[in-house]
Amino acid sequence: MTEAILLDHVSKAYGGSTVLHPTSLAVPKGRFVALVGGSGAGKTTLLKTINGLVVPDAGTVRIDGVETADRDGPGLRRRIGYVFQEVGLFPHLTIAENIGVVPTLLGWEADAIRARVEELLDLVALPRETAVRRPAALSGGQRQRVGVARALAARPAILLMDEPFGALDPITRAALADDVRRLHDQLSLTTVMVTHDIAEAVLLADRIVVMSDGRVIADDTPKALLAGHPDPAVEALMQAPRRQAARLRELAGE
Repeated sequence: MTEAILLDHVSKAYGGSTVLHPTSLAVPKGRFVALVGGSGAGKTTLLKTINGLVVPDAGTVRIDGVETADRDGPGLRRRIGYVFQEVGLFPHLTIAENIGVVPTLLGWEADAIRARVEELLDLVALPRETAVRRPAALSGGQRQRVGVARALAARPAILLMDEPFGALDPITRAALADDVRRLHDQLSLTTVMVTHDIAEAVLLADRIVVMSDGRVIADDTPKALLAGHPDPAVEALMQAPRRQAARLRELAGE
C-alpha cells in the first residue's frame, strides 16, 4: 500500500529539552490513525512535523514520497487540511469567507469557491444559510464543523486533527466524531488525529499510535491493543475503554 505520510527518525528539542526522540512512522493512503498519550507525550509536535508547522531537528518527513524540506511551507500547508481544537475562525469574516480562505489564496474563481462552500456545508451537516453568519452567531459544535469544512475546502488528500472535539459536550462530540469518520471514508482521506480520549480513538481509528515522553511505545489496531500489550503504560491507557465496554454490557444486562 502506498504511504501518504512517512516520518523517518524525526526528532525535536526546545531549549535543550527533547520533546520528540527519533521517531519513525508510516501512514498508508486512506488510513485513519489516532495519536494518543498523556500531556507532553509529543503528539502535537509529531503531528505538526507532517505539515511543516514544526521543523524537525533531524530526520525527514515525506508526503507522497516527496520530502517536505523540498517544498514551500505555506504551499504545503494549503494542501494538507488542519483542524485545531480552538477552531481559529476569523471572527470578522462570514462562515463562507472562513471556509473559502485557502481556495481564495490558491486563486480559485469566485463561483467555484461559492459552489465549494455550499458543498461543504452540506457535507458537514450545516444549513446553507449559515454561510452568511459570523462565527460568534454559531454554537461551539457548529464552529467546529466549520473548522472541518475549512480544512477540506481545497480538497486535500490528508487531514490532520489536533484534539478536534476536546472542547465540545459529549453528545455534540460523538455526533461530530461520527461525521468526521464518515467524511474520511467518503472522501478517501488519510487522517491523523491527536486525542486524549482513548475510547474515541478505539471507535474512530484504524490504527492507534501510543506515545509517551516523546517516543512511540505502541502502534497497532484498536482490536490488538485492547487484547493486551506488554508495556504497562499502554495497558493502563487501554483499561479505560475496556471498563466502559464492560459497564455498558452490565447495564444492558448481558
